[in-house]
Parts: sequence; C-alpha cells; structure tokens
Amino acid sequence: MKKIIFLLTVLLPIIAFSQVEDYDSPSEIRRETNLEVFGDYAQHVPALTSLIMIIVKKDKKGFWQFAKSYGTTLGVTYALKYAIDKPRPDGRTDGHAFPSGHTAVAFSGASFIQRRYGWKYGIPAYALSGVVAYSRLEGINDRHDGWDVLGGILVGVGSTYLFTTPYQRKHYELSFKSGEASYLVGINYKF
Repeated sequence: MKKIIFLLTVLLPIIAFSQVEDYDSPSEIRRETNLEVFGDYAQHVPALTSLIMIIVKKDKKGFWQFAKSYGTTLGVTYALKYAIDKPRPDGRTDGHAFPSGHTAVAFSGASFIQRRYGWKYGIPAYALSGVVAYSRLEGINDRHDGWDVLGGILVGVGSTYLFTTPYQRKHYELSFKSGEASYLVGINYKF
C-alpha cells in the first residue's frame, strides 16, 4: 500500500507536469502567432525593395535579371515541393515542406539587393530574411524544420547568383593623356 501511495504522490505529478511542458502558455501562443504572421508579410519586403531600387536607379538590365532570378526561385521551389513530397513537422501530410517557400522568396530578394547593389543594402535585407526564416521554424504551426529553411535559402540565393551581375552606374570611361607633342584619347567600355 505504501508503494501505491508513493507512486501516486511522486510519479503522478511528474507525469502531469511532463504533459504541461508541451502546452504553450497564451503569451507563447500569441508570440508565435505574431512571429508567423510577420514572416508571412515580411517575406515580400526584400523583393519589393529590389523593385523600388530598380525603378529609382532606372536599371532596365537589373529588372530583367530580377525577373529571371525571382521566377526561377518560385519555379524551383514549387517543383521541389511537389517532387520531394516531404511531410511537415507539425504532422500535416500535404507534402509541401521542402523547401520553405517563404524563406526562398525572402532570400531571393535579399541576395538580389546584395549582388546587384552591394553589401551596404544587402546586410539589412539578409537580416530581415533571417527573421523570416526563423518565423518558419518558430511559428505557431511549426511548418518547417532546419532542412526546409536551409533548402529555401539555397534556392533563393542560388537562383539569384545565376542571373544577377553587379550594378555598374558608368558603362564607359574616357581617358586622356598628353605629353611631348603626343595626345592619347581612350575609351574603356564595361559590359
């Protein structure tokens, strides 16, 4: 009888509290929900920023590079989602976990900004994309694991690096040199 009372008084609370650890508090649920919603919207900010920079700089070549890289990101992401058919960590069997589309879209825009216009603009874009990736891991529904997010990063950055070249404000440079009754005029054109 003492053993039964001991088991009930010692083991029952341990079992009960181990079940409570899986339960999220209302503040934790609110934080995770807000994080996931933030990621839903913030994934588009780097791409929209890229388009604004393209318009401001009147960068026609950059527009076409962005269109090709962003289109490739979307195409490869959804092709992999359907080809790999990986279930989600939250137990859903829709098979669209790998790669993370939110992460791929965010990193595609960020890597375009960095590759085309430099690290000065790329660092904040990558920081925001990192928060988007984190929101996929820690959001309320646990929609992705680390491999899904890493796959999204690789697809987004890889497709951008395939099509994007650094922006060159001046495509040509004139030079002039004179000395001892001779003159030299040069034109250096950058493609």
